[in-house]
Amino acid sequence: MTYTENLEPRVARLETQAADLDSRVSRAQQDAADARTLARGAHHDVTEMRTEIRDLRQATTTSFNAMREDLTDLRTEFRTEMTSFRQDVDRRFGEVDRGFMEMRGKFDAQAAGQQRIVDLLNQLIDRDETP
Repeated sequence: MTYTENLEPRVARLETQAADLDSRVSRAQQDAADARTLARGAHHDVTEMRTEIRDLRQATTTSFNAMREDLTDLRTEFRTEMTSFRQDVDRRFGEVDRGFMEMRGKFDAQAAGQQRIVDLLNQLIDRDETP
């Protein structure tokens, strides 16, 4: 076989291979374009997620700060109310103590009066018994 006899099938094979390579290159270019489109979409999605996470973090921080302020206000209000309650209880216990002292004084006076009556009755009994 000579060089020219072999040439036509070899050229046909090369043309087939070139067409196959051309098809592969076209598919690779399309795949690359699709990959770039997906990458842009992913980049956009990541950017959106970062923004949403940043917004969520800010909202959470704001919410926690508001809760902290509310708790501080509630604690202050509770302390104020408890102080007022304690003062009121102390005042009322003072009134009860004074009431008990007053009642004790009245009971003592009544006991003294009853003792005086007993003494007088004993004197009368003693006088009647003496001949």
